[in-house]
Amino acid sequence: MSTDTVPKARSRRVHLGSSTGIVTGIAKGAGMIRPDMATMLAFVATDATVAQATLEHLVGDAAARSFNRISVDGDTSTNDSFVLIATGAGGGPMIGGPDHPGFAALHEAVLEVSQGLAQAIVRDGEGATKFITVRVEKGKDEAECGSVAYAIAHSPLVKTAFFASDPNLGRLLAAIGNAGVRDLEVDRVELYLDEVLVSKDGGAPRLTVRKTESA
Repeated sequence: MSTDTVPKARSRRVHLGSSTGIVTGIAKGAGMIRPDMATMLAFVATDATVAQATLEHLVGDAAARSFNRISVDGDTSTNDSFVLIATGAGGGPMIGGPDHPGFAALHEAVLEVSQGLAQAIVRDGEGATKFITVRVEKGKDEAECGSVAYAIAHSPLVKTAFFASDPNLGRLLAAIGNAGVRDLEVDRVELYLDEVLVSKDGGAPRLTVRKTESA
């Protein structure tokens, strides 16, 4: 575990068409954490029978949507691994691609386990006191939204503001402006803290609470 304070593990049992399977993962990591990647080790295994090409697709998608979307201190290292293994010990027909009736369930389970492990790394980050989710909506594409999210998450000033429980809106807006979006229309930016609208049309709005569906 090195500097980890708690072990990190997740597991799910899934129905894969005519058979069932188990997806289990373990991970370690607490410091030097940011995308691409960091001082972390993660191993996810399933007893399903999965084709090599399908495994490569699953691990790439899971990495992009879990471990490559977390940040603790914004640092990296040369020592990282994320491995997806299929033993086939559970039997069942070969899952060879998206057309297989069990592919969607396996894909969801691998992603859920990977995201759970990634979030556990953030929660156990060295010096971490808060868990923050950055959600960017209505961007031009996923890459643009990602660049804005990373600019916010990696900003030392944003991190210190959240650490101090100080909702410094200027730091958040400055990070958005520093995201490298060349055609950013500032007067169309909306900023929410949880469900409270705190900035709209380039200025301070009336207090507004966004309604969401209950969990």
